[in-house]
Amino acid sequence: MTEFAPTDRNRVRRLPARARYDAETIYPIIDEALICHVGFVADGQPFVIPTIHARMGDTIVLHGAKASRLLKHAATGEPLCITCTIVDGLVLARSVFHHSMNYRSAVVFGRGRLAESEAEKWAALEAITEHVMPGRWADARLPNELEMNATSVVLVEIEEATAKVRSGPPGDEEEDYALPIWAGVLPSQIEFGAPVDDPKLGEGIGVPGYINTKERRGI
Repeated sequence: MTEFAPTDRNRVRRLPARARYDAETIYPIIDEALICHVGFVADGQPFVIPTIHARMGDTIVLHGAKASRLLKHAATGEPLCITCTIVDGLVLARSVFHHSMNYRSAVVFGRGRLAESEAEKWAALEAITEHVMPGRWADARLPNELEMNATSVVLVEIEEATAKVRSGPPGDEEEDYALPIWAGVLPSQIEFGAPVDDPKLGEGIGVPGYINTKERRGI
């Protein structure tokens, strides 16, 4: 798998021991996160926009309405910064100073371009749909011509990337371990509840198996 060399742009400077530069760590974080945040600068004003994404190999896929300011800017090839974060737990230390979170985060740098062909656009939309709910693309009605024409797809090739990961218990000062204060980790994960039928659902239509068996792995 890809190894991203540390540069002035992607090097972790604060707590560098938590940094990871290998795609084997970075890509699963991107795949697990339900949304990403895309940072860009337009006319001197910085913006950070949350959006749904997917990964296709070494490329991040973004989509939305053709009128989207984010997608219009991303398609110009100007630099983008894309981030994903997963919180794995609250770290409660004996001292306020050492409270923290267990987390996995990924920061990606790249430049976007519009999908060049219908085949590329279809593949990207399938990837996004399957990112949100595996199995849904083959089950739902696919986009029609009008919907496809109203949708822009931007592909962002990953140029540089890094991950930052914290795990484990609190790290208190040695003298604080004797304090009579509970310390530890509260694990965190996203859980989905039982499916709720659309009020307009046709009679006799059951919940698909891929929804009933869906476990939280970040999709």
